[in-house]
Amino acid sequence: MGLFSFLTKEIAVDLGTANTLIIHNDKVVVEEPSIVAIDKQTGKILAVGKQAMMMHGKTHDNIKTLRPLSNGVIADFQAAEAMIRAMIKMTEQKKSFFPPSLKMVICIPSGITEVEERAVRDSCEQAGAKEVRLIHEPMAAAIGIGIDVLEPSGNIVIDIGGGTTEIAVIALGGIVCNKSIRVAGDDFNADIIEFMRKEHNILIGERTAEKIKIEVGAATSELENPPPDLKVHGRDMLTGIPKEISVNYQEVAQCLDKSITKIEAAVLSALEMTPPELAADIYRTGIYMAGGGALLRGLDKRISAKTRMPVHIAEDPLRAVARGTGIALKNFDRFPFLIK
Repeated sequence: MGLFSFLTKEIAVDLGTANTLIIHNDKVVVEEPSIVAIDKQTGKILAVGKQAMMMHGKTHDNIKTLRPLSNGVIADFQAAEAMIRAMIKMTEQKKSFFPPSLKMVICIPSGITEVEERAVRDSCEQAGAKEVRLIHEPMAAAIGIGIDVLEPSGNIVIDIGGGTTEIAVIALGGIVCNKSIRVAGDDFNADIIEFMRKEHNILIGERTAEKIKIEVGAATSELENPPPDLKVHGRDMLTGIPKEISVNYQEVAQCLDKSITKIEAAVLSALEMTPPELAADIYRTGIYMAGGGALLRGLDKRISAKTRMPVHIAEDPLRAVARGTGIALKNFDRFPFLIK
């Protein structure tokens, strides 16, 4: 620790479509949904994170809630900047006369364009960061899982987030080949909303769809320990009156099938692009899964059956990317894969 270390604050940010996590001093200090509530007339930010999420789907004409990130990239520049600024403020323990200069490592999807990359960097700089480095999500996930990414052996990582699914083959501190598809947790929610509308004539919101996915979500209709049925409330499309129905995991597995098939196809596509020597390594080590989507019941078994390889789910998959970003922050100038 240097004499003037208090003037610099180092933070690692997992800027996700669904959730944003900030790590400071090796601890997760902020874990909030990536959503803001805005006053339409003044443009003022009313709430960020959990508070804004509680308003989502329940607002009147003067308030709108929006997600600044879509498919892993910034869709609304001003809202993203305001959200990052507010979340950085949440990390402050006490008010300071001299706000410290920020040193940040941010993770980004591997399939991002240069323009989208620039938008992330600019948002962070506008929010007060003096030094910004970027790291690709699958690389951060691999570090967070505990893989030695600098070794000359191949590993494949699947990171299923809110907006994108990232599949990457990693060796020697770099991404050898990768596949990034815009099918992930948000698409699962959309599938559930559509299924409830078609099969049960009931309209539900995003928050209810998310609850169904967490409580009874499944990737296969044959589970060893099936979750109990869930009571769901929504609006009857025929009568317009609120009603309650019961949903089981087999129905959810049926409605998610199409999206999961796309993820399986992307995994096979990434494996096809893998050089033969790395493919031999991957056969020995298996596939690693991280991100919130890895928690979907039976998904690991389904991908394992498709690829005929063992699938390992990261310990605490929701925080694996954030953990890896935190480790990258500690090795700010040593890791060759941090994008300047």
